[in-house]
Amino acid sequence: MDRKQAEQMRSGKGFIAALDQSGGSTPKALALYGIPESAYSDDAEMFALVHAMRSRIVKSPAFRGDRVIGAILFENTMDREIDGRPSADFLWQERGVVPFLKVDKGLADTTDGMRLMKPMPGLDALLERAAKGGIFGTKMRSVIDAADTRGIAANVAQQFEVGQQILDHGLVPIIEPEVTISIPDKAEAEAILRDEIAARLDKLPEGVEVMLKLTLPEVANHYRPLVDHPRVMRVVALSGGYSRHEANQRLAQNGGIIASFSRALTEGLSADQSEAEFDRVLSEAIDSIYTASCAG
Repeated sequence: MDRKQAEQMRSGKGFIAALDQSGGSTPKALALYGIPESAYSDDAEMFALVHAMRSRIVKSPAFRGDRVIGAILFENTMDREIDGRPSADFLWQERGVVPFLKVDKGLADTTDGMRLMKPMPGLDALLERAAKGGIFGTKMRSVIDAADTRGIAANVAQQFEVGQQILDHGLVPIIEPEVTISIPDKAEAEAILRDEIAARLDKLPEGVEVMLKLTLPEVANHYRPLVDHPRVMRVVALSGGYSRHEANQRLAQNGGIIASFSRALTEGLSADQSEAEFDRVLSEAIDSIYTASCAG
């Protein structure tokens, strides 16, 4: 573990940019950016376009480590270059932004109100490659669609089991059991989730740290016990479908939690904007998310 990067993650002011849309979510991300599906004919062209979008974001003067302390990449982005340098190396050396990697392969079918992660048979090889490539940590997402005690326990158990595999490679896992914002029993699900995560954290050995990425809760400071837990390096929040304005409002009410927004970060950006307009819109987004992340 890089000590400077670890310290930036523990106490740096700012937020983590989620630039990790994968195969299934890339068409929507490109459409919101103003690039329709008719603009590309296959996955290779699609990923080239989304890499160009991500490179434009990362190379913007607004995107720097004094406000954006980390960035989560998709595997395809990690394997590409930005201005002739590997993406992770460019982020850290040129922008002072700690690089993370999304490692999950999507969601399995619903069971007990949960969408667990699909199997990841090539995970060890990916983690080995990531560690050699300068990646600091990883992110993996599963989903909670109901306040089902058994289902949430299974969800959290899977997250921590894979998290241990990631820790074994010297990387820091971001554990992300996302609670869907539209479910009627969201607050009840969050109560169960907090207790399940706390129980798992208590079992980790001394000196081991993980990160948590959680949906903004219904009750302000609901996750404060996790923020203060000695096994937690940082708690970050996903926007989860909330607009940037609402996500920032909710985030500012939760002390010790910083943002890790995806769609809310890129809201308003467009492929046909001039560089000056693009940088202005991105700078305003980064400033607003930074302010909300530092409010608690």
